[in-house]
Amino acid sequence: MNNLPRLTIAGVRGGSGKTTLTLSLIAAFRRKKGLKVVPFKKGPDYIDAGWMSVAAGSPCYNLDTFLVPRERIIPSFAGHFSGDIAVIEGNRGLYDGVDADGSYSTAELAKLLKSSVVLILDCTKMTRTTAAVVLGCMDLDRDVKIGGVVLNQVSGSRHESVVRAAVEKYCSLPVLGAFPRLKSGELPERHMGLTPCHEHPDTGKAIVLFEEMAGKYLDVEKLFELASSAPPIEIPKDTHLQAKPSSAVRIGIIKDSAFQFYYQENLEALEACGAELIPINAISDTGLPDIDGLYIGGGFPETNAIKLAANESFRGAIRDAAEKGLPIYAECGGLMFLGESIEVGGGAYPMTGVLPVKFAMNKRPQAHGYTVVEVDAVNPFYPLGTVLNGHEFHYSSVVALQEKEGFSTAFKMRRGHGIMEGKDGLCYKNVFATYTHIHAHGAPQWAEGLAAKAREFKEKG
Repeated sequence: MNNLPRLTIAGVRGGSGKTTLTLSLIAAFRRKKGLKVVPFKKGPDYIDAGWMSVAAGSPCYNLDTFLVPRERIIPSFAGHFSGDIAVIEGNRGLYDGVDADGSYSTAELAKLLKSSVVLILDCTKMTRTTAAVVLGCMDLDRDVKIGGVVLNQVSGSRHESVVRAAVEKYCSLPVLGAFPRLKSGELPERHMGLTPCHEHPDTGKAIVLFEEMAGKYLDVEKLFELASSAPPIEIPKDTHLQAKPSSAVRIGIIKDSAFQFYYQENLEALEACGAELIPINAISDTGLPDIDGLYIGGGFPETNAIKLAANESFRGAIRDAAEKGLPIYAECGGLMFLGESIEVGGGAYPMTGVLPVKFAMNKRPQAHGYTVVEVDAVNPFYPLGTVLNGHEFHYSSVVALQEKEGFSTAFKMRRGHGIMEGKDGLCYKNVFATYTHIHAHGAPQWAEGLAAKAREFKEKG
C-alpha cells in the first residue's frame, strides 16, 4: 500500500478551464513550493500533455482507460510516480464516456486511483445554479470523491462571492479558487486546443503567467493538503515489463515542428525492447543516420508543408530507405508524410512518395474519437487477428489512392473512420502507416513488433 499525493482535475464539459487550472497548479507546486510534480493526462491527447511536461519539467504520462487496460493503470501510475505529487488532468466532462454508463470517463479513472477530484466550473451567466450543477456531480456517483471546486470565468467580486457562498452552503465543499475572465489570446488555440508548446514563441513566459495566476486566484496550500490526504492504494505487480533483449537496435524518432505527437510510454516501450532512440529532424536533416527502424508520429505536417517539401534530400532518403526494407511505423501526420503530396491552402506539396496516396486538408474534422481496429492482413508488425484500441483525430482525407505492387491495407475498422471504406493501416514492404494512434500499454505487440523487425533488418545488414 502506498500513499501517493494526487489530484484529478475535472470539469463538467470540454472547454471548462481544466487545462488552465492544471497548468497553474503544476507551475505553482513546482516553482512556489519546490515540489517535483509528475503530470498525467486522461484522454487521447498530445497538446495538453506537452504543456504539462513543460510546466512540470518532466514527462507527462497517459492514463486513458480505453487505450490502456484497467489492470495496467495503477502499475503505470505508480511506476511513473517519481516525485512528490501527481496532477492528473481529465478530459471532457467528469462523467463523459463512450456510453450512458460513462465507461472510460474521468470519474472512473479517479475512482480507480482513489484520487480526490477538483471540479472546475465555468460560471458564465450563472450564480446559485452553479451549486445545483455541483450537487448533481456529487450525487450521480457517491464513490467519486469531489474534494473541492474552482470557479472559472467569474465576472467580478460580487459574482464570485454569490457563487462561492452558494457552493459552500448547499454542497458543503470548499471553493479553492476563482479565475476571472481572461482576455482573448492569452491562451492561443488551434483546432485541437492549446497551441502546441513547440510552436509557442515563449513557453517560459507562458508558464510564469500560469504560476502568477495560481498565486492570485488559487488556494495552493489547501489544494496541496487535499492531494496529500489521498488514501493509500495497493499497487499490483506489472507483469508486462520485461528485461531488455541483449541485441540492441537503433530506432529513429522524427521530432521537430512538424512531428511531435508521441506518448512517452511508447518511447519507453521501445527502449524496454532494446531500442536506442535516435532523434531525427525532417526539416533540417539532409538524410537519415545509421538506424535499423523508424517511428514517425503525428503532428502538423500541413503547417510545415513548404519546409518539408523543400527538404528534397531528406524525402529522398526516406523513400530510398523504405525501398531497401527499413522498418517504418507512422501515425496520422507521419502517414501523410509518407504519401505523395498534401493539398493545403490552394497548393499541393510533395512528400516522400513512399505510399501511392494523396492527401488534402479540410475545414472540418474528418474523424475524431476512439477507434477499434482488427488486423486482417499480413503486415510487418502485428499478428493476424490482433484487436487494438486507439484513437484518431485528423482534418486530412485521402483524395487519390493508386495501385502499387506490394501495397495493401491491414486494419479493419470495428470502430472509427480510418483511411477509407472501413480500412486503415497502409502497408508497403516494411512500412506500416495508419491514422490510428495506439498506446504501447494497450498494444504491447507494437513495440515488440517494431523492435523485432528492426533487429531482423540489422542482422541482414
